[in-house]
Amino acid sequence: MKILTTLLWITGAPTLLIGAELHVAVNGDDTHDGAPSKPLKTISAAAKVAQPGDVITVHAGVYRERVSPPRGGESADKRIVYQAAAGEKVVITGSEIIKGWEKADNDTWKVTIPNSFFGEFNPYSDLIRGDWFNAKGRDHHTGAVYLDGHWLTEAAKLEEVLKPAGTTPLWSCRVDANNTTIWAQFKNTDPNKATVEINVRRTVFTPEKTGINYITVRGFDLRNAATNWAPPSAGQFGIVSAYWNKGWIIEDNEVSYSKCTGIALGKYGDEFDNTNKKGLADPYTECVRRALKNGWNKESVGSHTVRNNHIHHCEQAGIVGSLGAAFSTIVGNEVHDIHVQRLFSGAEMAGIKLHAAIDVLIRGNHIHHTVRGLWLDWMAQGTRVTANLFHHNGPSQDLFVEVNHGPFLVDNNMLLSSASLLDLSEGGAYAHNIIAGSINVRIGEGRATPYHHPHSTAFKGVAIIDGGDIRFYNNIFGSRANVALYDPAPQPVNMAGNVFLKGAKPSKHESAPLVLPKFDPAIKLLTKADGHYLEITLDKSWATGRTRRLVTTELLGKVRLADVPFVQPDSSPYRLDTDYLGNKRQENNPFPGPFEISADGKQSIKVWPLAKPVSPATGDH
Repeated sequence: MKILTTLLWITGAPTLLIGAELHVAVNGDDTHDGAPSKPLKTISAAAKVAQPGDVITVHAGVYRERVSPPRGGESADKRIVYQAAAGEKVVITGSEIIKGWEKADNDTWKVTIPNSFFGEFNPYSDLIRGDWFNAKGRDHHTGAVYLDGHWLTEAAKLEEVLKPAGTTPLWSCRVDANNTTIWAQFKNTDPNKATVEINVRRTVFTPEKTGINYITVRGFDLRNAATNWAPPSAGQFGIVSAYWNKGWIIEDNEVSYSKCTGIALGKYGDEFDNTNKKGLADPYTECVRRALKNGWNKESVGSHTVRNNHIHHCEQAGIVGSLGAAFSTIVGNEVHDIHVQRLFSGAEMAGIKLHAAIDVLIRGNHIHHTVRGLWLDWMAQGTRVTANLFHHNGPSQDLFVEVNHGPFLVDNNMLLSSASLLDLSEGGAYAHNIIAGSINVRIGEGRATPYHHPHSTAFKGVAIIDGGDIRFYNNIFGSRANVALYDPAPQPVNMAGNVFLKGAKPSKHESAPLVLPKFDPAIKLLTKADGHYLEITLDKSWATGRTRRLVTTELLGKVRLADVPFVQPDSSPYRLDTDYLGNKRQENNPFPGPFEISADGKQSIKVWPLAKPVSPATGDH
């Protein structure tokens, strides 16, 4: 799309008349009109004039600014689009290049910067803090130091930085009334000749206020933000933040190097932020009740699409969302290197961490080398987790479901890490997964958590988790899995069609499990030039050895407390008649696990990218 109209100049500022495509380029000028031949210089200047229906196209270069859209679109069809020009590398960063380093001692250099350089926000006097955060007895600043694009590690004490550099270069800082001094280790490197950057902005792409709806953020490299801890009880900010808004599309971006969170789909902030000092459940329930009074409903908040992004090097979460992620789709993303420095701790670290994932679809994501893969915490109702690849996560689990009443459906996934599942919930259904790692179950949970009316944020009730009300159909369990942990559950446990390999333990709740204690599936994940391949040994006789039912809404039944069936967000029923790759299942006797096979022995299956593309509209294959 080309420029469709002209701009009027009123009091020296451009005013957009009707829909247009505005161009931004590093060699532009913010007094220009945004035409291809007269681009603006900053994305923020384009944001100030863009109106619903407009497209802002940003050309190659590095943009050192925080983009704070002052308005959004009017509907899903009349949104404001921020996009990188096709085929061009566009970096939007929260950091600035710093020169003037002086040698201090050993491999250590220092630089002194006047506090006025930072303006109203200095990341080197700003400490990471908030509910459910554990500093481990030391300070952690939201600032960071980067050498050639990768961050150094903040030291606990300045003395550590003054020593010769080890394998992990360190940095430290001090701020007085006038200046900020930073010390950093640069082994065999002159930082004045290299690219050394420091954080100066809290975030990269975040509105200043709520209700900025229907924004698209597409194709950027978004990086280096001084984000603070994002607990569920406070305003949540990431490098890019859909801040209590509706209908954002965040797609095809690289999002990296956030001190805490990459993409935030979360809660608004208010005077109650970070007042839950003991991390108690009851105050969070009150937080949710306040949110209901402040517009937490399908008409106003959520319904975002987070699609095909590459998210990495964030020390809290790749994607976080308390309440504001409801009714959203998270599909086709690769998330890795999350909370790998582990300098601090808390209760919010994962590749994806969601509270109230109501009617959320989490599909076709690749989550690896994170402290924990996916954490569904409170109010996962109508949630579907399907066709995701989890591996090399830990020390925590690929999937943690915490105090949910359901219904939530986990199907056609590969959970390949040493720890696959931590279950403190009820109302779940697990079908056609490979669960290769351990299972940890806690029967009975004293915290009372909400459940909802179907496809709604409105409370139907609040209750504790008794344990059980769970379903396992047609899964393949590896040697470390022990499903017998569900035996004491007071609520019904339904299991059928499962395969237990190489010592995996079945439950008394399954009448005829297929138990093969000597069969080794020899699971390996190999990286090749065109993607990741799963090597696994399967046996087609598993289909004839047992007759399995197709997993449907009818088979899964209703969860006990919410008294609602397992259905899709539009209330249509489930029929799990396709596998991980989108291939058709045998409806009269589907094969166990995520793949419908007709061959014996070792299989080599391309599992990332998915063999069939993801539909942008629905997330379906």
